[in-house]
Amino acid sequence: MKNRFVLILDFGGQYNQVIARRVRELGVYCEVYPYGRALEVINEKKPAGIIFTGGPNSVYDEGAPRVDAGVFDANIPILGICYGAQVMAHMLGGKVEASDVREYGKTETEFDSKSPLFLDLPSRSSTWMSHTDRIVDVPSGFRITASSPGAPVAAMEDRKKRFFAVQFHPEVSHTICGQQIIKNFLVGACKCRCDWNMESYMDRAIGEIKSRVGDGKVLLALSGGVDSSVLAALLSRSIGKQLTAVFVDHGFMRKNEGDEIESAFSEWDMNFIRVDAGKRFLSKISKITDPEQKRKAIGEEFIRVFEQEAKKIGKVDFLAQGTIYPDIIESGLGDAATIKSHHNVGGLPDCVDFKEIIEPLRMLFKDEVRKLGRSLGLADVLVNRQPFPGPGLAIRIVGEVTREKLDILKDADYIFREEINRAGLGGEIGQYFAVLTSIRSVGVMGDFRTYDYTIALRAVTTSDFMTADFAKIPYPLLERVSSRIVGEVEHVNRVVYDITTKPPATIEWE
Repeated sequence: MKNRFVLILDFGGQYNQVIARRVRELGVYCEVYPYGRALEVINEKKPAGIIFTGGPNSVYDEGAPRVDAGVFDANIPILGICYGAQVMAHMLGGKVEASDVREYGKTETEFDSKSPLFLDLPSRSSTWMSHTDRIVDVPSGFRITASSPGAPVAAMEDRKKRFFAVQFHPEVSHTICGQQIIKNFLVGACKCRCDWNMESYMDRAIGEIKSRVGDGKVLLALSGGVDSSVLAALLSRSIGKQLTAVFVDHGFMRKNEGDEIESAFSEWDMNFIRVDAGKRFLSKISKITDPEQKRKAIGEEFIRVFEQEAKKIGKVDFLAQGTIYPDIIESGLGDAATIKSHHNVGGLPDCVDFKEIIEPLRMLFKDEVRKLGRSLGLADVLVNRQPFPGPGLAIRIVGEVTREKLDILKDADYIFREEINRAGLGGEIGQYFAVLTSIRSVGVMGDFRTYDYTIALRAVTTSDFMTADFAKIPYPLLERVSSRIVGEVEHVNRVVYDITTKPPATIEWE
């Protein structure tokens, strides 16, 4: 069966999004749902397999999350991870109790290579543990297939029913053979073919958009970021001139970016409107120094400008949003903690006259959105665009934002990015940019004393942007960047490099 579906049941674990990403990286389509909707989704979508995620609870506590018992009678392969493994053990007659030896981090684990889950794995390897409870007795029909010093039942299986459980986290990179374990479950137990890709998704999405929109009109707020740009390309390919994309240029974009965005979409089959609102936005945040106040003021003004342009267009049938899957997951699923609320998940301009919302990217992760953009033929300058905050350079200027400071930062940031790319490091570094600090210091240029600004350079390596290390940029390259910025950008006499990891710092300064 082509593009088989795997159901991930969310018990509130911190790695739920990572599990879904790992499954999709293997070419298998999956979705995350609250554990309480298990039977509903099983009946509706007929999944090829089910994965129970981890979670913060103890299964023996009153009110602890548990799946409907009917899930175990659905004749579907199940993989329980951490708390999900304990749920399986507890509900099927095993025993879970608090552990005297708690395991956190890398742990040497012994595997039974006869288990289908550990096929082609070494008999001993490093796994990532994070638990205070442990399984002490396995349910009837199960056998132990892995163990560690603090978890005698590090894995168990009922091969006849195709139930598998692991106490560790195979989805994190610290578990050396984790991706192979997940693949063994998907291919061996679930009989998935690993044939899901962006080309098939694109064809299906275009068909669904055409069917839903019909001859209606669609309005899109185009920020120029990866998500909204890919959405604009997808909608243009699907419905052409029925789409109007409004690009609100708030003046806080990087050097030449507004023109690049306009140029990138000039030949697409859509109605493209660019609103140059730089003076308006700069006036709105004049004298504001607090970063959160800047964000709120810019966000509110963006909605006001968009509303005004929408009214000129008149009635539209659909408002398109670039919501992606992490927005949905991070805004709260089931018992999962809300990491942060996203503007695309609720909170819409109420003065725009539309009937429905369409969110064609809502089931995709960021890396999948980029792949979709490439499949659609979107320009590399947009597909490969680095993460960029909505308020733009306004929150890369520490303190008050002025026209002079914007010009300084745009030029300094451009030089830094240009030199990184010339050195061929753009693909290795996750994010790199310049910050205009509020620090002014004494310097000497020629025979003259100066008292000018300090530019901070920030470059990080990261796989998920949840943690990050500072990039080890070669000293000669840093020297060249510093020399160019001080020599070519007026009112800058000092350049520093931020060597702080995340945590304790964040990637952005504000």
